[in-house]
Amino acid sequence: MALPQVLQNLSLPVIASPMFIASGPALVKAQCKAGIVGSFPALNARPAEMLDTWLTEIQADLAAYKAEHPGAKVGPIAVNQIVHQSNDRLAHDVEVCVKHQVPIIISSLRAPPKEMLDAVHSYGGIVLHDVISIRHAQKALEAGVDGLILVAAGAGGHAGTLSPFALVGEVRKFFKGPVALSGSIATGDAILSAQAMGADFAYIGSRWLATKESNVEDGYRQAIVESSAADVVYTNLFTGVHGNYLKKSIVAAGLDPDNLPAADKSKMNFGSGGSSKAKAWRDIWGAGQGVGLMDDVPSVAEMVERLKAEYAAARKRLAL
Repeated sequence: MALPQVLQNLSLPVIASPMFIASGPALVKAQCKAGIVGSFPALNARPAEMLDTWLTEIQADLAAYKAEHPGAKVGPIAVNQIVHQSNDRLAHDVEVCVKHQVPIIISSLRAPPKEMLDAVHSYGGIVLHDVISIRHAQKALEAGVDGLILVAAGAGGHAGTLSPFALVGEVRKFFKGPVALSGSIATGDAILSAQAMGADFAYIGSRWLATKESNVEDGYRQAIVESSAADVVYTNLFTGVHGNYLKKSIVAAGLDPDNLPAADKSKMNFGSGGSSKAKAWRDIWGAGQGVGLMDDVPSVAEMVERLKAEYAAARKRLAL
């Protein structure tokens, strides 16, 4: 099946995942200018009125860049929408995205409702839904999403536990459309590996945390550089959904990373941003198991060039 037009002219088969706090206009603009999909969660723009401001700024900046660099590959914008009853901004945020004709919407947690899909499809936009299981993938496809983001073991933030080989393999038995794979992808070799096992795109998050343009404090960047896979903790305490977080930030919040209680999933609250005193994504730092592969803080442009070189070298090594 041919990929949607909006995903056909990238410099690398990479979708940058939307990260709470970290993904702001500076990071998104840099990702798009580097030729990959740049994304951010709608809830990062606070208050709600800021979403319109952000999209206006990003679109104007990218339009100017395209005019100045007519031959450049400029990636599209994607905005993440959390489909959950506690997200009281969902209707507003979707309306703003439709107004700006955001080409890609990334839906999370629950399959998007028909009215949301119809609104995005009305101007030619597409909806990609992130899932951690086959059941979730099937429900999202039944709802009418255009593609899937498979969040496998080791991904930063909210993540599943399935092997990427199992998750991609089973999904490809019943879905031939666009598929992105997430889970500890931090090198060009891993991007090619994702494609080799059946995905169309690598969905990369944590690597962008340790870049100059990410909207995080320097301590967060440094913790990424200093950490390894052993420093990542998998817990549902902070949002009610299981995810991977840096042990250092959990200790700093006064908690024992080896003895964390389980959260009540029924009390998830994405309107307020978290379900514990230490608000997730602010005091508690999400990161995937690939942090051990990150030992510097480049610009996004430098990082994408590195990924391109590694990707090309991996193809050459395998005689592709």
